[in-house]
Amino acid sequence: MPSSRASEHEAAQVADDGDPRDAEIAGLQEQVAQLDDRHKRALADLDNYRKRSVALTESRIDEAADALLRQWLEAVDSVDRALTMEPDAAAAEGLRGLLEQMQVILERQGVHRIGAPGEQFDPARHEAIAVRPAGDVPERTIVDVARSGWARGDRVLRPAQVVVASGAG
Repeated sequence: MPSSRASEHEAAQVADDGDPRDAEIAGLQEQVAQLDDRHKRALADLDNYRKRSVALTESRIDEAADALLRQWLEAVDSVDRALTMEPDAAAAEGLRGLLEQMQVILERQGVHRIGAPGEQFDPARHEAIAVRPAGDVPERTIVDVARSGWARGDRVLRPAQVVVASGAG
């Protein structure tokens, strides 16, 4: 299809010749060029809309999955706490087995613990709940974890609550 500028030029040449049918043809060619341009723009808009819709749907699915996983983490924390209460051997074995199953489910979903002693403090992934002088480790190093943090891929589901070294005591 000719561009609209070329169509205008052709219409001007035909109009100079004086044949009314030629002028009508040139006008129709111009109209076709305009409709073709509108059609291409509409297709581009539709393609952009589809891409935005897919991205929005994926984002909403991820948000819903993250919300469900955060609730699941509360159950994991409860089992962790139950294990620290020194239950009898049979109960401890059952709780460890349950905790292991829960962690396998989390791993399948791409969820992993964040925040461990010895890691460097990162405010995007950790929440400092205390600062402790610790001369044997570098400043801003995690020295204790009060509550494990969890991430799904690169997204933090819940920051770790940590105690951070302040340097020399």
